[in-house]
Amino acid sequence: MDMYVGEAPGGSQVGATQWHEWVHHVIALLDAAVCQLDHEQAVHGTILKAASLLRKQIDPKAAGAAADRGGGLRAWQARKVRAYIDNHISGPVPVADLCALVQLSEAHFSRAFRRTFGKSPHAFVISRRVELAAQYMLQTEAPLSDIALQCGFTDQPHLCKHFRQTTGHTPAAWRRAHRTEDDGDRNRSLGNLLEERVQTKRFLRDPHGSLERSSASA
Repeated sequence: MDMYVGEAPGGSQVGATQWHEWVHHVIALLDAAVCQLDHEQAVHGTILKAASLLRKQIDPKAAGAAADRGGGLRAWQARKVRAYIDNHISGPVPVADLCALVQLSEAHFSRAFRRTFGKSPHAFVISRRVELAAQYMLQTEAPLSDIALQCGFTDQPHLCKHFRQTTGHTPAAWRRAHRTEDDGDRNRSLGNLLEERVQTKRFLRDPHGSLERSSASA
């Protein structure tokens, strides 16, 4: 049966707004189905093709723009990969295992991962290890050697290397500096602390900065 824009599946005429709402609803259902079919690749492909056709029908320009922006992981793939990394952070996280999760080749996965997260899988895993190590240092009394192993580093020097590259400080110095803060401040994220480091650098370059603040930052 032929259908045209503005005609409902049953043959009755509907307004353009209602038609768009209907198509958006179908697209939403198809997207939800994709998220639920982790292992049915043939069904995946069929549903994705149907969703793409619907998008082209309702808004060709937006569909073209979406295609141009493509190449990254889909939302369900990104969630699944990130959850796997976090759940296996204390041990090796081979790229091959991440590829298997979403059934992509290593080359395709690496490109899609970088477009989604802004860094390579290896760099992302290291950044997550450093973030977790920072949390352990603030919230526990565990020695750095134990924290290193809990976060997936091979040993304490391995932790020190990557932690210093990320924060500009050794783990021991960073831990001592932040143990003096109030309990409420101790729960701040590593991202906020890294931003403070950037602001401190900017301040030190300011010739009008006070001696007292410069000394505190040193």
